[in-house]
Amino acid sequence: MKKILILTANPKDTDKLRLDQEVREIQEWLQRSRRRDQFEIIPRWAVRPEDLRRALLDHEPQIVHFSGHGAGERGLVLENNAGQMQPVTGQALARLFKLFKDKVECVLLNACYSVAQANAIHQHINCVIGMGQAIGDRAAIEFAMGFYDGLGAGRDYPEAFEFGLAAIDLEGIPETATPQLLHRPGSADPAPR
Repeated sequence: MKKILILTANPKDTDKLRLDQEVREIQEWLQRSRRRDQFEIIPRWAVRPEDLRRALLDHEPQIVHFSGHGAGERGLVLENNAGQMQPVTGQALARLFKLFKDKVECVLLNACYSVAQANAIHQHINCVIGMGQAIGDRAAIEFAMGFYDGLGAGRDYPEAFEFGLAAIDLEGIPETATPQLLHRPGSADPAPR
């Protein structure tokens, strides 16, 4: 059983995103897949830095999916205790994910300008996906649905990434250059079989 930890954050001082729709679509797509019994989805909402750390410790997921805002070099945008923005740097994320390098197989940062954090995390995690520029809600949701559709069909992470790009393309959204795959060649890339 692969655990997918879905972390969302949309602080009240940021633009509203359709995170609820993204999580719902992921759940529905995986539920329809032929390998639905091989996945457990664990959603966490309004994530603060301590929630991220605790969720990783509590659930030890194989896949970590973050949906929300990115702030480029400043970091991924989580929430503080007041529900305001709290960027978390790539360096801090790399330090945290280093502690889970034997558990986490793939990290998907479905947030604008998150490629800097993806690069930092990739020091320790074999497969990381980040966004090289801003990505619209619709493209982010389509990418996620295609990615998890591929995983649900038993494809490995690079193939699932391509399914995500195909999903964006099929909808006529001109954002296929935005998702960036960082994958260590020759790394164990277990797909649920």
